[in-house]
Amino acid sequence: MNQNLPAVHKPAFVLPILTLAHREVVRFVRQRTRVIGALIQPVLFWILFGAGLRGSFQAPAWAPAGMTYQEYFFPGVAVMILMFTAIFSTISIIEDRKEGFLQGVLVAPVPRASIVLGKLLGGTILAVLQAVLFLFLGPLLNLVGLAPDFETGVTLAGLIPLILFLFLLGFSLTALGYLIAWPMESTQGFHAIMSVFLMPMWLLSGSFFPAGDSGWLSWIIRANPLTYGVTGLRRILSSAETLPTAPGNPSMIVCLTVTAVVCIIYVVLAIWMTGKRATRNAR
Repeated sequence: MNQNLPAVHKPAFVLPILTLAHREVVRFVRQRTRVIGALIQPVLFWILFGAGLRGSFQAPAWAPAGMTYQEYFFPGVAVMILMFTAIFSTISIIEDRKEGFLQGVLVAPVPRASIVLGKLLGGTILAVLQAVLFLFLGPLLNLVGLAPDFETGVTLAGLIPLILFLFLLGFSLTALGYLIAWPMESTQGFHAIMSVFLMPMWLLSGSFFPAGDSGWLSWIIRANPLTYGVTGLRRILSSAETLPTAPGNPSMIVCLTVTAVVCIIYVVLAIWMTGKRATRNAR
């Protein structure tokens, strides 16, 4: 055998992931108006709904005594920020296909899994950064009378578990957005899906109102995978040492398990979908 033949190198796996993730961050920095939709709008929801529903809110049985509506709504708004940021980052898949960038990435000698993971990593980083910013700055609105005075439970010791859980949940939501955006031909269709699927999914996750003890609505909330992400974040943020396990408030182990399993399913489906040949990717 001729030993002078050049060695065949396997395509890089980590470098494309980091490159695509860096591109997402740079794109976000250059499009700062995305902050309005991903961060400012949920904050406005938290302020307005908190003021409007404060008097009629009845805390669930498992909640600590004296919980206000804005305190209950607080983790749901953080999840909403994660979801909005994930959605806005995956919409760019449609734009990249129209501009030809996606076709160039698909023909590059890199694994399809690297393409998917790079896109998801970039969107997740942006989502987690904005959610953490809200969790630290949101309670400060109490200084101007726009929020009640309450303990968020965010401490330096609990910062790492908080960020890790937000990263897992954000990765899952970004992967879900990827699954929706990949077959789409237009951003209008994506927004339609967001209106009829993603927003109801968030509303029926226990973010906006408690699940309750009976009725068909409570069963839908318990069957919603996002419910376990919201509940897990609420447990991490709780100022109480422990929250009792109840039908509408599953344990942390259950929340972690469901969120992780759903995340893996979304990512595997995204990689499988990206690996399929499609004529729209050649346009």
